[in-house]
Amino acid sequence: MSRVVAVNNALRNVCVIGGSRYFGLRLVTLLRDSGARVTLVNRGSAPPPPGVDHVVADRSDEAALATALGGRTFDAVLDQVLYTPAEAVVARRVFAGRTGRYVMTSTMEVYDPATSPLVHTTPGVPVPEDTVDPAQWPVDLGLPWQDAAALARRFDEATRYAEGKRQAEAVLAQDAPFSWATVRSAHVLGGGALDFTGRLTHYTGLIAAGRPVAVHPRPQPTSFVHHEEIAAALVRVAAADAVGPVNACSPEPLDVLALAGLVAERLGTTAHHRVVEGGEVSPFSFDRWYPMDGRRAHGLGLRFSPVTDWLPGAVTDAAAAAAARKAA
Repeated sequence: MSRVVAVNNALRNVCVIGGSRYFGLRLVTLLRDSGARVTLVNRGSAPPPPGVDHVVADRSDEAALATALGGRTFDAVLDQVLYTPAEAVVARRVFAGRTGRYVMTSTMEVYDPATSPLVHTTPGVPVPEDTVDPAQWPVDLGLPWQDAAALARRFDEATRYAEGKRQAEAVLAQDAPFSWATVRSAHVLGGGALDFTGRLTHYTGLIAAGRPVAVHPRPQPTSFVHHEEIAAALVRVAAADAVGPVNACSPEPLDVLALAGLVAERLGTTAHHRVVEGGEVSPFSFDRWYPMDGRRAHGLGLRFSPVTDWLPGAVTDAAAAAAARKAA
């Protein structure tokens, strides 16, 4: 699968925060190959691709980030690594006057009803963007957002991630000095060795070995998106004037059993599963409903392929990457 993205003339000088791996790296190369000048901001953990400018800074350190950027200005900023409202406050201050457009990469986990009593979903109804309205979401900057250990004592891992994203969106929505959007990504698959999460190789390894996938008693569906398509969607949203949240997902959700079945079909075998009551389950097995509604994205001209179109290739790539690692 390959995506060629044309960037309009208003988007010629772009900053990407993060973007050092997986679909963030794909985002950077898409922008570069479109003819845009790209500046990559990270902490120096990875060099940029050829033809991309590099600014080394800790994005959570306001003074250091402002100093490192110097007098640079941008047509748009795409923020791949905005995880907390404290980081959003820094971004809002540092990029005020430097850009007219700010796009945050967010997640479908903001809709997880298990992570907040304020989130309510209706089983059987795909979740629209206004289920979590960042303009109305409460922000608590008094929480220890910059102290991971202290935050872990307050919230479990899933809640830390989801609530950090929700409140980061809220900081931008409630007092943004620029046009802003947040792209709420479905679970990203594809890319073979580029996928550092190991979630798809979890399935290919178990199923190829004839071992069962651990699932909830009544698994609920979830949403997916191909790594190239989410990168292309971020570019298009940056070049557009849409404001607020946008769900980014393939049009049909899958539960863990259907996902395992498709993986097995590609591998030429049969999937097995075991039901787990109250224990650890495989990635993408969920006991609550929050697959996303993609109608707003469709109305904005974003197009996402059905999972069945791209998952077979993703499975092949994941299995090949796992075999290469084993042979190395």
